[in-house]
Amino acid sequence: MIELYYWTTPNGHKITLFLEETNLPYELVPINIGAGDQFKPEFLQIAPNNRIPAIVDREPVGGGDPISVFESGAILLYLAEKTGQFLPADLRGRVETLQWLFWQMGGLGPMAGQNHHFNQYAPEKIPYAINRYVNETARLYAVLNKQLSDREFVAGEYSIADMAIYPWIVPYEMQGQKLEDFPQVQRWFEAIKARPATIRAYEKAAAFKDQALNIERSRDLLFNQSANTVQ
Repeated sequence: MIELYYWTTPNGHKITLFLEETNLPYELVPINIGAGDQFKPEFLQIAPNNRIPAIVDREPVGGGDPISVFESGAILLYLAEKTGQFLPADLRGRVETLQWLFWQMGGLGPMAGQNHHFNQYAPEKIPYAINRYVNETARLYAVLNKQLSDREFVAGEYSIADMAIYPWIVPYEMQGQKLEDFPQVQRWFEAIKARPATIRAYEKAAAFKDQALNIERSRDLLFNQSANTVQ
């Protein structure tokens, strides 16, 4: 049994995509980030960076004590190695997949996240910041579009790289992007959207729709953390 500490963010969706694809038994443990659940001591024991997602594997390979993992990229890699799925075993395929996984972790995720923040959540609209992140997001979409020009999925076969990237493309309109400007990304996006596991994963997220974030009420919890908040 995998315990998934989860909220309905792109990083949370990455893990439900994997779990639904592999049919691993799992339990969703909601961490309402707008209510401050991410700061509860029991959650910080497994996720010291007070961010979702995190998992606890109650039945790790080889037995022994449960293993906890935080950071979405690390979780995808852990689960791929546990199951032997969605990460090629050959050296070249593995390298290709991992470099695109880390491309998302180090590039698309942070840049799109800042795009969301300055476009949607910042109390002051700062044109320089908005233009900076909308343009950088567009550049990253173009990089992805070029990568997909001669292959069905990012690293060839469907993999943890695609699962990491897809949820960050879902809010493309919020990011000031048009999928028709990136035809290979659009084709890839529609293919993943239609996968039964993707449908199931996003249906799980829909169950939390009545607990959608109230940004005004949650602003300090979400955006005004500092070193003083780390206990």
